[in-house]
Amino acid sequence: MHSLEGFVLRALLLVVFATSGWSSPKTFNDEESGSLDAEGAELEPLIINRGPYFDKTASKNVTALVGKTSYLNCKIRNVGNRTVTWIRHRDLHLLTVGRHTYTSDQRFSSIHNPMTEEWTLQIRYPQRRDSGIYECQVGTTPPHGVLMTLSVVEPITTLLGGPEMYINKGSTMNLTCIVKHSPEPPPSIYWTHNGAEINYDSPRGGVSVITEKGDITVSYLLVQRARDSDSGKYTCNPSNANPKSVIVHVLNGEHPAAMQHGGQLRLEYPLTACLLSVFVVVLGL
Repeated sequence: MHSLEGFVLRALLLVVFATSGWSSPKTFNDEESGSLDAEGAELEPLIINRGPYFDKTASKNVTALVGKTSYLNCKIRNVGNRTVTWIRHRDLHLLTVGRHTYTSDQRFSSIHNPMTEEWTLQIRYPQRRDSGIYECQVGTTPPHGVLMTLSVVEPITTLLGGPEMYINKGSTMNLTCIVKHSPEPPPSIYWTHNGAEINYDSPRGGVSVITEKGDITVSYLLVQRARDSDSGKYTCNPSNANPKSVIVHVLNGEHPAAMQHGGQLRLEYPLTACLLSVFVVVLGL
């Protein structure tokens, strides 16, 4: 009886080894190896297409200058055949669909660069009323979008001491021009006297300009040893902002009624007074 059970057990083990391939090592020829590689490739995990997604490196806050073309850049990966639209949130107005302008306001247009996957909203002649939130949206289900804030600013030019200034003959005239609320510092600022651009290398001498550029740009026009011919209209002309003018009176010891009543600025110490004025303006920003 025990011998019969032992025989049956050995027979079962042989069957298991034969069917499992454990009875002898397997070798593969080139064809079998290639077939195995193909099967293995089919079993490799597939990379899942995550669908469209936004490039987070694009700036979401854009400052534009009144009248100067502005651009809102939206970069989307894996767009495929989906439609990209731009929407103005103020009134939920659809501005562009794909590359086509949907709104009747033809200042808005869409620019697409397939090489960089960018969808750009172009706004020509922007006005301050165009400030607000805009959305770049891709047509998935549900739609996905990214919000961008546009700030349209108009630079302000201030000429300290205007509209008229009185200085004593022989003193130093210091005209201080301040430009603020500009997206970038003015590339240049030039000064004029009675409509003619000031020549800092003229035979008169003693005329110079100092310009400090930054978030707030300040330009100082310095005229040493003021004389009668220095009276007149001086204008500060920033290249990206409105000009501002002041009328300067060079006095020979006179005391106009306006000065006696404090209606105008008299610069006994012009440099100190102007620096103090700049300091007050900066603190008030």
